[in-house]
Order: sequence, then C-alpha cells, then structure tokens
Amino acid sequence: MTMLKEKLRQKKVTLGSWITIGHSSIAEILALAGYDWLVVDLEHSTISIEQAGELIRVIDLSGVAPLVRLTSNHADQIKRVMDAGAHGIVVPMVNSVDDAIKAVAATRYAPQGIRGVGLARAQKFGAGFSDYLQWQKDGPVVIVQIEHKDAIEHLEAIFSVPGVDGFMIGPYDLSCSMGMPGEFERAEFKAVMNQILVTGLRMNFPAGLHVVEPDPVRLRQVIAEGYRFIAYSVDIRMFDVAARVGVTISQEGRGA
Repeated sequence: MTMLKEKLRQKKVTLGSWITIGHSSIAEILALAGYDWLVVDLEHSTISIEQAGELIRVIDLSGVAPLVRLTSNHADQIKRVMDAGAHGIVVPMVNSVDDAIKAVAATRYAPQGIRGVGLARAQKFGAGFSDYLQWQKDGPVVIVQIEHKDAIEHLEAIFSVPGVDGFMIGPYDLSCSMGMPGEFERAEFKAVMNQILVTGLRMNFPAGLHVVEPDPVRLRQVIAEGYRFIAYSVDIRMFDVAARVGVTISQEGRGA
C-alpha cells in the first residue's frame, strides 16, 4: 500500500500538483518541494508515453507518489502507466458505476481485475514481481473525476465502488455540461458543486479539488471546506504567474 493511499483512508489532507511540461527537471523541482503526490497529465498536454515514464521514475525516486491523469478511461493506457511505475491513476469523465468499476479493474491483475501481466519498471523488471503481485491487489490509487452532470445522480454509487480512493471535481467540464461554461458564480453551478462535496463528506469519502491558480488564500479555504485530495496549481500557471509578477514590479519601478 502506498503512503498516499493510507493518508486518504485516514482522511488526512494530501497536497499535490499537476505536471504538463514533459521535462524531468519540472518533476524533480516539484517533488523536492514536498508534495504528497504529483500528477503527470496526459489528457491536456503533449506529454508522450515515453516522457510520462521518465517523469514517473523521477517522481517515484524522489519519494513522492506519481499519479497519471489518463487521456480516457482506457485499459491499455492504464496498463502502460502502471507498468511504468505509477502508483495510481486519475480518471476523467467517470459518470457511472460501470466507469468506476472499469477503471479499478484495469489497475489489477486477474482475478481481481483485467490488467495484463508484464515485466517493467513497476515489477523491478521481473526481480520484484512477487512483491508487486501482492501490492497490486490493494495498492493502486484510483481517483475518479466528477466533471459531467450525468455523474451527479450516481455519486453515492460511484463513491461506493471498491478500489476507488477519492474523487476530484472538474469544474470547467462540469460547467460546460450544465450549459454554463466557466460561470462558476452561477447559483445552479454552486449548488451542484456543494452537492458533490456534501455527498463526499457525508460518506466519509475523500473529496478533491484543483486550485488552478497558485493562490494560498484559496488553498486554505478549500482545506477548511473539507477537501482532502487537493491539487495546488499546475506547472505552467506557477511559471506564468511568477514571471508576470516580476514584469509588473519592474514596470512599476520604471514608471510604466
């Protein structure tokens, strides 16, 4: 079992971040910062499977849990990133119990799941297969993304699927599915966001949210609200925000 999985079961706050730049230095810098986990994002980046494997390796060797957000809920991709050494997956567009069951099954070998057996980095290239065989029965972390209105009526059932360890709300896709893209202050959208969080809290099930902008005030707020699987910003936003702060200050100094 990973340390992350144990923290999720104990309902402790876990903090991670998002990697969209496929360079190992980015992964190492963020890992050394002290995050509990880091997500290699394959859904909205140009990161290749080969780059993902190297990022997973660097994160893992730095003592941080490497997770991968998939391009879709596809068993072939899940098998490859797990064999590369990912400790778990973040699964987009989980809208039903069947979606959740499918994701969990793809991380486990038969008879618990449907994952094909291979020898790669995760199994120490064969030397650690016996240990990995035991680990994969309950070790992989599976986080489902709730990001479509179709998932709302199935929340309790999705959160009850064995092997699902937590959820993360996808506000942009959720708002689009509701016909109000990016309108996060709309009363209808706020009500649905609250419904998802309250359902998770009532079921004692770890709730997740992505604080996209590097905003410490917002981070403290979501912790106080009860979120426990929290992504703090993303590499490109950290880089962009820090760069623009410096430019703004220099312009003020020049009287621009």
